[in-house]
Amino acid sequence: MENQGQNTPGLEKLFARLEEVTADMEKSDITLEESFALYNEGMQLLKQCNETIDAVEKKVQVLDENGEVHEF
Repeated sequence: MENQGQNTPGLEKLFARLEEVTADMEKSDITLEESFALYNEGMQLLKQCNETIDAVEKKVQVLDENGEVHEF
């Protein structure tokens, strides 16, 4: 599910890149500077994921047994 009308990548792409960053950080030949850069990128990716999930949660509504719509 892509973000409609926005220039940000979808959750699937964010999670895929986050997995790549994690794998790169686990490599034994990585420098400290590279490790810090990857950490920062990972934190930014997590922030984007959280913002996207929060936006989706705000849009989700629940239909109760009386047929009334409520926010999730």
